[in-house]
Amino acid sequence: MQQLDTFFIVARKRPLLFLHWYHHASVLLYCWHAYATKASQALYFVAMNYSVHTVMYGYYCLMALRIASGVPPILITAAQISQMIVGVAVQAFASYKFLTQSDGEKCFVNGTNLVAGGLMYASYFVLFAKFAADRYYFKPRARALAVAKKKKSN
Repeated sequence: MQQLDTFFIVARKRPLLFLHWYHHASVLLYCWHAYATKASQALYFVAMNYSVHTVMYGYYCLMALRIASGVPPILITAAQISQMIVGVAVQAFASYKFLTQSDGEKCFVNGTNLVAGGLMYASYFVLFAKFAADRYYFKPRARALAVAKKKKSN
């Protein structure tokens, strides 16, 4: 389902951001590994991902239909960033449980999966935060400076 948005971006001849293809490629690899190793903490990621994508795709659908959603796009980006923060926290907690388990306990996580998931979610956090800063702070600010400069020159 996630590749559907890639199709629409490419079909509309819009640029494909590094964040987009990196996210989709790494999620595919991580999910395959999580399934193969039966990584129990990955179920949290499934729930978060479906929740955020449901809102995001609903927003994209309304925008494509030119129907005002009433949801500022920054809220969707904030939900994505929150998802990454929770993802890092889940991996950190699962890592703690994995490292502190006693001989009598069975921890249903895989060490390699914990490291891969932690790095993946941390990298997503950095990329989504950069995307948010560029889109909602730097570009509007540059646009406002350009308008001010144009008014001053006239």
